[in-house]
Amino acid sequence: MATSSSAVSSSSDKGHSAISPAEPAKTDIESQDSPSKHAAIASVDAPASDEDLSMEDNSNVPHLSLPRLFYFFFFNFGLFAWGGPVAQIALIKERLVIQDKWISLARFQRVFAVYQILPGPEAVEICMFFGCLSAGRIGGIVAGLAFTLPGFLLMLLASYVYSLAGFENVYFNASFRALQPIVAGMILRATHKIADHSVINHQTRKVDPFLVLAAICTAVNGALRINIFISLALYGVIYTLISRRLWIPAGLLFVLQYASYAVYVVFRGVPSPVSLALGIAKTPSLLNLFILGLVAGSLSFGGAYTAIPFVQVEAVLKGGWLAQSVFIDCIAIGNVVPAPLVIFATFVGFQGGLADGGLGNAFAGAVIITLGMFFPCFLFTIAGHSLLEKLVRNKLLAAFFDGLCGAVVGVIAIIAAQILKSSIQGFAGRVDTDAIKEAFDRVSQSGAIAGQFIFVA
Repeated sequence: MATSSSAVSSSSDKGHSAISPAEPAKTDIESQDSPSKHAAIASVDAPASDEDLSMEDNSNVPHLSLPRLFYFFFFNFGLFAWGGPVAQIALIKERLVIQDKWISLARFQRVFAVYQILPGPEAVEICMFFGCLSAGRIGGIVAGLAFTLPGFLLMLLASYVYSLAGFENVYFNASFRALQPIVAGMILRATHKIADHSVINHQTRKVDPFLVLAAICTAVNGALRINIFISLALYGVIYTLISRRLWIPAGLLFVLQYASYAVYVVFRGVPSPVSLALGIAKTPSLLNLFILGLVAGSLSFGGAYTAIPFVQVEAVLKGGWLAQSVFIDCIAIGNVVPAPLVIFATFVGFQGGLADGGLGNAFAGAVIITLGMFFPCFLFTIAGHSLLEKLVRNKLLAAFFDGLCGAVVGVIAIIAAQILKSSIQGFAGRVDTDAIKEAFDRVSQSGAIAGQFIFVA
């Protein structure tokens, strides 16, 4: 496999944007196939055939026992999953693709593209993909657990320590208050990184103005307190129509959303912040926490940053059982532990369980909401990557997901602005339901233009 190694290494040195999937795939196949197969391949389009074959080649994947598989992913990736999704995926790629050559670089790029569209943290899904290659579906679950477990345990410990010191200790609170504006800056940075691939037209490889418009309008809709579910679904449908050049229906839908909003404002007034919530976690019972994690995990397109506003509106605004400052603290902690950022849900579940029924309930709540948050990720991956690829290749669904991912950028941008505002004007201390409701009542009395200025400016 010396030829394959040099091809993969030379391709990887050029960076993600300069990789040509056909070349490493071609070298891999040429180093393994017989002359007869070369003759058969030569009679058709060689690069395309080689690429297709490399997508199914598992000859270099070691078949590990489940204990060895757990040990491998736990100590090679789980303990070193620092730095967010970009660093995590780079670590996995460097070890399994560049060094160990489990699969070709072209196949890895295809796998990564599929999981970018699906909800859930991509790093966990990629680990599960490799686990499935090595030991089947059970191996995928084991690899995902091994990658997630170190961060989960650290977040559980941090949640417990925070509950002991975070509410009463002035210095402890002050240190976290200093971190909160940094969290907003990190999310704004993530907005730019996600936009790098979310607003790109996959055919032209250039910025798509319609996807940029979807992101901007979704941010505006958030400032106007239009439910994020409506915006995500709407711009998915609108972009699907645009991709099929159905300009008139797309334009009518675009105008209809704001006409409907204007009618609602005339008869019902400006929506309150809690109108963004589904009301599935009014109290932090174990069942409600599981449902909250399950729905948030199913909406985590673009990673945890899409789940953040949903959990915030349910736990902080609608439920009132979690203080805004505490919620921002949990995101700050989630950014420093070696785990996907969605692990912030563990902290939310711990604090919710603590408010609902004491320390034992707090640990149970942390486990329950984490299971709910990761369940969609595990389900989609274990369901079969080949099936997911077929769904993503469907032009209708692919266009819908492209529009949805473009709208996600706007959701993340507006939540960054909200967190920045809260981190500067926020308050510390225990959960005070009356104070939270009073603050949001005052905000809800402002007009649409004032609300837009507060959250966007």
